[in-house]
Amino acid sequence: MSETVERRGSGFPTTAGIWLGLGVGGFFDGIVLHQVLQWHHMLSSAGYPPNSVHNLQVNTLADGLFHVMTYIFVGIGLAILWHSASRTHLSWSGKMLAGTLLMGFGTFNLVEGTINHQILGIHHVNERVPRSQWIYWDLGFLAWGAAMLVGGWLLWRVGQRETASLADLRTDHA
Repeated sequence: MSETVERRGSGFPTTAGIWLGLGVGGFFDGIVLHQVLQWHHMLSSAGYPPNSVHNLQVNTLADGLFHVMTYIFVGIGLAILWHSASRTHLSWSGKMLAGTLLMGFGTFNLVEGTINHQILGIHHVNERVPRSQWIYWDLGFLAWGAAMLVGGWLLWRVGQRETASLADLRTDHA
């Protein structure tokens, strides 16, 4: 790998971190919001409110399929990371992985929040509050996603600079 490419930190598998972040974002949503807090289920605003055994069964299946998707995202991220790690290894700043994870998590919130909450309306972030307040929870979820995306991108950029500095140190000592 050329010194210029190494300095820019382009050897870091950015897409791996983003895929992992998408999966982690989905796991957080499914585990914390669907199961632990029970604020909503995948189809709870799409004609299947959690008010009967049948509707809970439908939502449990939909939630499970949602989790399958998040496992696939994590699997893709791990495969990319594994492939990158099996080549000649470069030193990367840990901020690059943390930043790309946040970028993926934030992207998950923005995409899922826009499509499922706003466009399709199949569920909302917190359906346990009065319906008139759902929009505030939905907008907060989108704002949280945007903050993670921007903060992750900023952290990733700092990591790129640190990685370039590490490459410069290796070049100076070579």
